[in-house]
Amino acid sequence: MDWKLIASTFGAIFLAELGDKTQIAAITLAASTRKPVAIFAGASLALVAVSAIGVAVGAGLADVLPMAVIRKVSAAAFIAIGVAMLMDWM
Repeated sequence: MDWKLIASTFGAIFLAELGDKTQIAAITLAASTRKPVAIFAGASLALVAVSAIGVAVGAGLADVLPMAVIRKVSAAAFIAIGVAMLMDWM
């Protein structure tokens, strides 16, 4: 078990998810349904499912593309999303 990698992954995902629209949706659902345990279970399962998809796609891409290409495409995607948000296209 690579605890350093687990800790850095936890930190990155935790900070990325903190205060995003997923968290706002969970807050809204928990407040409106007054069933926080069910909302926690659903939100947790959803994050696990999305993370599993991301890990599977990342592992698959690593088998067919060089890491330099993956990094460049990822950087370009982040820049494109940032520009779209700045231009109010999203």
